[in-house]
Amino acid sequence: MKVWIKYLIGIALGVITALLLPADSVSAASVITFLTDLFVRFGRYLVVPIVFSSAIIAINKLRTSKILLKSTAWTTGFIVVSSLLLALVGLLSILIVKLPRIPITNDLAGEVAGIDVKSLILSLFPDSAFSALKEGSFLLVSFLFGCLIGWESASDLTAFKPVFVLADSLSQLFYHVSVFFTELMAVFSIAIMCNWTITYRAAFATGIYRPLFVMLLCDFILIAGVIYPIIIRFLCHDPHPYRVLYASLAPMMLAFISGDSNLVLPLTIRHGKESLGIKRRSSGFTYPLFSVFARGGSALVVIISFIMIWRSYTALAISFSDISWLFFTAFGLSFLMGAIPRGGAFILLTIICTKYGKGFETSYLLLQPAAVIMCSFATLLDTVTAMFGSYVVSVKTKMVEHHKIHHFI
Repeated sequence: MKVWIKYLIGIALGVITALLLPADSVSAASVITFLTDLFVRFGRYLVVPIVFSSAIIAINKLRTSKILLKSTAWTTGFIVVSSLLLALVGLLSILIVKLPRIPITNDLAGEVAGIDVKSLILSLFPDSAFSALKEGSFLLVSFLFGCLIGWESASDLTAFKPVFVLADSLSQLFYHVSVFFTELMAVFSIAIMCNWTITYRAAFATGIYRPLFVMLLCDFILIAGVIYPIIIRFLCHDPHPYRVLYASLAPMMLAFISGDSNLVLPLTIRHGKESLGIKRRSSGFTYPLFSVFARGGSALVVIISFIMIWRSYTALAISFSDISWLFFTAFGLSFLMGAIPRGGAFILLTIICTKYGKGFETSYLLLQPAAVIMCSFATLLDTVTAMFGSYVVSVKTKMVEHHKIHHFI
């Protein structure tokens, strides 16, 4: 059975379970929440070991084959362009389509989230290099440590061959264990989807946030079903660009129900290798970078959300200068969301509202009930970007062995 079918069955069972459970059962909701947190931690269990060991192999191979610079250029270029493109799609969609206003609430604001850029930079170089392997959220820390080892091990292939062999064995070992984990996640997705449905069933029932859901869904279809396939067709000259979308089905499902970019990373790596045929020397380099930096989905969601909030507070049209500020601020801050694998879109919205001021400091509370919707679509878009982007990089660097579609997992 295909992996995406297993996840689809798990999601369907999760929705059915949520509908069968009593809506006002606190104990049932508590158990489902506990199981969800447990399964998410389980799914993240091998992320850092895979990223670290695969980075060593990837950088070593890319340096020795002299295509590290080319891979870096294509990866960086796709991350920047895709983030800019997603932010632009979000801006145009909300400016063209005027969503209904959201009723103003008098909820009290809690602690406002923020991004400490200095702390992020300092965290890249902890007091001990081995401390990098303890960081489970900000994957760039362990990835950078692996890159340093991979770079130096390529400087003298004979002297450092034992290091490469050990890293190679560990990378393959962790990958095979992660395959088992991703299979189990199809079963665990029942609880994750059940929790998703229970937590925000009330938000859907009111109908207030349904237009937002529809707009985000339409933007996703436009990006994943039209724009990205056209890019693949143009850049890779691939006559069947929807192969990449088909290979992304299971990662997209897990991304949507979990809203966790780190959780979905082993599944994207697996589908990149076994479905799209992306070699490890490419996937070990591109997928972590896309997971950390390619957060254009959050920028898209936040731009739509902020203008929706604006229109709920006032009938005045938002000025061009405010639109420009919103666009470039959301676009720029999206690259700093790597340390927040879950809930990043809503946190980014709180930052935007706080920085904008002018009475909008706590306006993000209007969309707090819809936070799961926002984060689900943001992670969904980021996952699709990672799948398409990694495929483009692998094709342009000739690091892919194409598989026939009936061999996709």
